[in-house]
This record gives sequence, C-alpha cells and structure tokens, in this order.
Amino acid sequence: MSLFGKKKEKTPSCCHGGNCDAESMEKAENAKTEGASVKVLGSGCAKCNQLEAATKEALQQLGMDTTIDHVTDFSQIAAYGVMSTPALVIDGKVVSYGKVLKTEEVVKILQKVR
Repeated sequence: MSLFGKKKEKTPSCCHGGNCDAESMEKAENAKTEGASVKVLGSGCAKCNQLEAATKEALQQLGMDTTIDHVTDFSQIAAYGVMSTPALVIDGKVVSYGKVLKTEEVVKILQKVR
C-alpha cells in the first residue's frame, strides 16, 4: 500500500523561470541588509519610475542626501516578500507595495520611519 509510504521531496518552485539556486537567493538576502537604505523594487516600468521620481523629490524636500537603489532582479524582490510592484523599501523594511505613492506620502513615510 503506498498511502503511508515515503513522501516525495518537493523541489522549491521558482518565481521567474528557474534561476533561484542557493547562490542567487543568498545574494538576494544579503542585498536586503546592505547597500542603499532607500530602494524601489520593480521591473523598471512606468509606475516604478514614477515611484522613484516621487521618492527622489521627497528626499530633496527633506534635505536627505540618500541614494535610491532601483532593484529589478526578481529574486531580490521576492526576498522582500513583495508580490506586487512597485514597492518602496526604507532601511530594509517594505513600507509600501503595489501602488505609486505621491511625493507627500513618501515624505510622511520618511518622517515616520526616520
């Protein structure tokens, strides 16, 4: 009877075509904790670029000299647990995803987080 036999080992499925090996996932995890403290996650579409522009404007209004890292690698985006882009990450924490924030909204978030 095979009902109580050995369980088959599940292989991890990949979010973007099979490039999720241990090395690429480790790089994605490391990228979360190092580098720029403000990141825009997205494929580079128009909405992602709008969020990046709004974030740049908000940083200028607040007088913050912080670089913005635009992450387009899907394994790095998945490492943050983000399933809908664009997303905004500040100091390693996802503060917004799935929508384009206005400059005023980004200013409020930055003031609250920092």
